[in-house]
Amino acid sequence: MAKWGEGDPRWIVEERPDGTNVNNWHWTEKNACQWSKDKLNSLLVGMKLENDVAKCEILKIESCEGEAVANNRKGKLIFFYEWNLTLNWKGYLSGATKEIEGTINIPNLSEENSVSEIEINISVKESSNEATVVKDFIYHQGRSKIRDQLEQYIKDLKEEFSKGMILPKKDKVTSSKPSLFKESIQSVHNPENGAKSDKSKSKIDTTTIVMDVVFQCSGDDIYNVLTTPNLVSAFTNQSVEFQAIKGGKFQLFDGNITGEFIELNPGKKIVQNWRTKQWPDWLYSTVTVIINQQDDHTKVKITVVGVPKYDEAVTRQNWDRYYFTPIKRTFGYGILL
Repeated sequence: MAKWGEGDPRWIVEERPDGTNVNNWHWTEKNACQWSKDKLNSLLVGMKLENDVAKCEILKIESCEGEAVANNRKGKLIFFYEWNLTLNWKGYLSGATKEIEGTINIPNLSEENSVSEIEINISVKESSNEATVVKDFIYHQGRSKIRDQLEQYIKDLKEEFSKGMILPKKDKVTSSKPSLFKESIQSVHNPENGAKSDKSKSKIDTTTIVMDVVFQCSGDDIYNVLTTPNLVSAFTNQSVEFQAIKGGKFQLFDGNITGEFIELNPGKKIVQNWRTKQWPDWLYSTVTVIINQQDDHTKVKITVVGVPKYDEAVTRQNWDRYYFTPIKRTFGYGILL
């Protein structure tokens, strides 16, 4: 079994002028998660609805869970996005001063659903006759406007992340610029001239890994194992540097794994920036751990966005070897075959 980070980062395709991704054959990927959160915030927050009956405003996005990536495979662009949104709103009946508050839940904003199929569920914080009127107003008058904004998000996502994803093909290089081809290839193979080029972020094709694991324990148990220093030390069988708070850093396996916690939702979800020592210094993946407790077991879904393509198989194997199997063995959370 390979160790963390084993792979060949020297892999490179040399037939294109810039030495990468001949004829767009290889899978390239861009992480659109943070861009999507910012875009959805700009499109939805502050949106107002008003008529003779009531007036309402979306105050903030309370939660935005999911992911978005753009892929290029064999010259074809593929967009994957899946979001579960919860929005906070306030409103008034026309002529009244009592403020009414509630939430809007959008559980299925994804490429699998057309905009017209996206669910938009309205709820109020405190029930009353006035609240029911305002809720109905948002339901009948606001859903179409919200869907318009979501449609704009999808359009902007595809426009923004189409840029640079389809690279010029080898046969598209014009004879009027032969020196560019020669210079580019020389810079790739010449250690002095190509040092900066070889470290370019555009040289690394990345992918997304999704892993589903079942543990014979509660959701709180597996969350604690992944966030409590002495428990992490137990299944890694060594001392660790670990601070499980938002913005807290961690270092595992003698420094081969490092990262930072982005989000912690006890018993439910963990999000972290995560990298191996062998990756380029600038490269971090985003790891999202979704914990779903069942009646007699817990399902855990781990999504790792931004893994170098050349390291995909080793990374997947090592998550099983250094995380899942030791956790089951150390704490008795699974049957080892």
